[in-house]
Amino acid sequence: MRLSLGRIAEFTSGQGEFDHEACPIGYSIDSRTVQPGELFVAVKGERLDGHDYVEAAMRQGAVAAVIARQQTQRYAGKKGLIVVEDTLLALQTLGAAMRRLWNKPLIAVTGSAGKTSTKDAIAHLLAKRFRVLSSQGNMNNHFGLPLQLLKLEPQHEMAVVELGMSHSGEIAALARIARPDAGVVTCVAPVHLENFNDVADIARAKFELIESLPAGGLAVLNADDAYVSQFGRDFHGTVVTFGIEHPADVRAEDVQVLPDGSSRFRLVVEGMQEEARLPLIGKHNIMNALAAAAVALQYKLAPSEVVAAMAGLQPAEKRGETLHLAGATLINDCYNSNPVALRSMVDALAAMQATRRIAVAGEMLELGPAAEQLHAECGSYMAGKVDVLIGVRGAASSMVRAAHEAGVEAHFVPAPEDAGQMLAQRLRAGDVVLFKASRGVRLEKALETLQQALGVRA
Repeated sequence: MRLSLGRIAEFTSGQGEFDHEACPIGYSIDSRTVQPGELFVAVKGERLDGHDYVEAAMRQGAVAAVIARQQTQRYAGKKGLIVVEDTLLALQTLGAAMRRLWNKPLIAVTGSAGKTSTKDAIAHLLAKRFRVLSSQGNMNNHFGLPLQLLKLEPQHEMAVVELGMSHSGEIAALARIARPDAGVVTCVAPVHLENFNDVADIARAKFELIESLPAGGLAVLNADDAYVSQFGRDFHGTVVTFGIEHPADVRAEDVQVLPDGSSRFRLVVEGMQEEARLPLIGKHNIMNALAAAAVALQYKLAPSEVVAAMAGLQPAEKRGETLHLAGATLINDCYNSNPVALRSMVDALAAMQATRRIAVAGEMLELGPAAEQLHAECGSYMAGKVDVLIGVRGAASSMVRAAHEAGVEAHFVPAPEDAGQMLAQRLRAGDVVLFKASRGVRLEKALETLQQALGVRA
């Protein structure tokens, strides 16, 4: 929705010399990608301060820039500046104001794994009947969420967003901005343990989404997760569960994993059954699809519509993409990783038809003092499921040692490029190779190195 700079200044208590009638066509916090006519908000991140790039943004054609009062001396006499006390707070306030003005159903997704895939699946299913705004990628933090809310337009009938966190209280803060009508929790796992005492603390942080929902709201919960399955207690609204292993309102039965990693199952809901085909790899993606189905069914899609839409789901970038190279199948799932997600993808790899199953598993970050133990447990888990393990960087060495002790051919390399070179020398037709690591490892470099070594354009 278009807001004038004057209205934006009202919402953010901003002052300055600018064209009050001008209406930005969009919003940006990155001077490198700001488009002509957009409003640039000079926020300060962990490494960079947007105030250092205000002039660059204006040269790019920004209609105006939001700056902090303490920075005004740097821009004395310049016009087109909206001066506020705190630019990040102004961005969040503006996003929250846009959400209030739009005032239609908004679904928020959180969890230790599967947030983005579940969010994308929900949007895909709902789009069969509604005009849906879905946040792009994993724009799920205190910067990205308000930017997504600022993309709301009158024609959007529903919105689906993702809420991430690395500390207690962050989901509650994001929920105050997004004001979700429905909350989906995928799972609780040992992620960000460096900031929490234990998994129970992580569960309490994820529960903040359910606590934020209004009376009469919708909570969609994983019945197979020991923590999440309890989140519906005392909730004053509608609780819908999804699962495979435990009784649930929306569940998958007779699951069959096909040779290419895709699956067939029977979708069961309220006594009705529909045969479903899911082109995504792994049991975890069945769970993500079930969560999406639970949401779609609550918004009046028929089970037949849901399974028809499921068949068209596609993996997001670096989240289970399948590539074919030199007669081998490569699974690019290297956007992020944690112990639960890695084991799930190892299970998917083990179920696929292959001459050899190779896991290129990078270090899993933010696991705190338990990092070595959790990596070792994942290495032991690979016995009988993986033929070759290439561990990449840091704590992945513990994974390699445990896998080797369990009888797996295991190698450790210090960098993703080294893994790519090793694969280039060893890859055979019929191999299936999984690439998975935490984002900070940049494991996609292994895939790029492999492609270059084999003379294939990325």
